[in-house]
Amino acid sequence: MRTCDRITIVTAIIAGLAGGPALALDPPPPAASVSAPALALDGTPAPANAPALTPFEAFRSGARALRAGDTAKGITALEYAAEKGHAAAQWKLGRIYAEGDGVARNDLRAFQYFSRVANAHADDNPESPQSRYVANAFVALGNYYLGGIPNSPIKPDPNRAREMFAYAASYFGDPDAQYYLARMYLEGKGTAKDPRQAIRWLGLAAHKGQYQAQALLGHILFKGEHVARQAARGLMWLTLARDSAGPDEKWISDLYDAAFRLATDDERALALVYLERFLKERRD
Repeated sequence: MRTCDRITIVTAIIAGLAGGPALALDPPPPAASVSAPALALDGTPAPANAPALTPFEAFRSGARALRAGDTAKGITALEYAAEKGHAAAQWKLGRIYAEGDGVARNDLRAFQYFSRVANAHADDNPESPQSRYVANAFVALGNYYLGGIPNSPIKPDPNRAREMFAYAASYFGDPDAQYYLARMYLEGKGTAKDPRQAIRWLGLAAHKGQYQAQALLGHILFKGEHVARQAARGLMWLTLARDSAGPDEKWISDLYDAAFRLATDDERALALVYLERFLKERRD
């Protein structure tokens, strides 16, 4: 992506957030961390004049506390790091509140933390270690804009959702964003229907191992929807998706079972050849 194009996109994304509810750009900090005290190495408030944790040390302390089951201490340390601008701490808090992991689920607070990450780090180098947190924050924001957050200023906004997914998909190359963007092109949400664009994004995500994209791409190729039918290659993608999907994602196993029943012996045999070749290329 050319530098000028990237700057234009970043500006548009940030401006889009600023144009929405005020909290989308500058969310109020959680009440517990408005005046967060300096922390010592064990994550407790540091004595007066004692050296405090750096944001990175606070993040590590919080992560250790969470792994040990001390949620309160872990969140206190993460909030301290987050208030100091630590992107991974902000992202982790967003995930905690989005999933209700040890705390009451709070989608609005999760949205606020993800917004901080996206607003502050949209222009980060996509090869940087923290880029995966930034990309995931954009994906999380996209999903919030798709459905909105009940009883909050965040209303469904497919156009804004597409912007979030498109930025993470193109600039960061995030496979989850590529999958969600493809779905929007297929369904015509937030954009005109464009199956060719959808299939392009599905292919990029599928080759990175995004199993939902593999399932949808496999179904499209097997059925010959929007493209010439490629039954064996479609069955290969469906096989990969089925092997990666969880037990609660029955739609993937259903697509695989239906395709396998309809496939000829030759198509099944060729799908196995494609599968072995794909797995070998990934190993190499």
